[in-house]
Amino acid sequence: MNLFDKNNHFNLANIVTFTNITFGITAMYFIQQHNFFVAIILAWFAGAFDIIDGKLARKYKLSCEFGIQLDSFADFISFVVMPAFLLFYALEKSNGFELLVSGGIFIYYIISGLRRLIQFNIDAEVGEVAKYFVGVPTPLGAILLWILYLLYSYSLVTNIFLILTFVATIAYLLNSRVKIPHP
Repeated sequence: MNLFDKNNHFNLANIVTFTNITFGITAMYFIQQHNFFVAIILAWFAGAFDIIDGKLARKYKLSCEFGIQLDSFADFISFVVMPAFLLFYALEKSNGFELLVSGGIFIYYIISGLRRLIQFNIDAEVGEVAKYFVGVPTPLGAILLWILYLLYSYSLVTNIFLILTFVATIAYLLNSRVKIPHP
């Protein structure tokens, strides 16, 4: 097995991406156990591995269609579904109406993130890095949800509907025309 063969689905960059996915899935387990601290630590590891896989793919010319699709799948798990689960499970919903509204908004967020990643893959060229993102990138969306989690968990913002309004706004911005510089 050659770790530096871009046609190998288990090349070095893709192994790092698979590790990102592992951190995201494991974080969701800890979220369901209400161990948000461990979940957030795992999420930050997923973020680090997301940065590393791209750098490895470019440095060693490992970029390929499989890697692009895999990276978006990892982003979906670690930066769309996992942070949505984190905030959804953290919000204390006192009645069925709050549960229904929050469930609908988080489904909207997840579908918006998925739509963004699919469109990104359609538009992407192998190995190309744009100067800016159009719309909020999913890792930034995840960071914004984590900030909302912190605001809520430290009782700086306690109104669930205000938090949900911010989540819906972030979901909208994922597919907006806002331009964000690429790091």
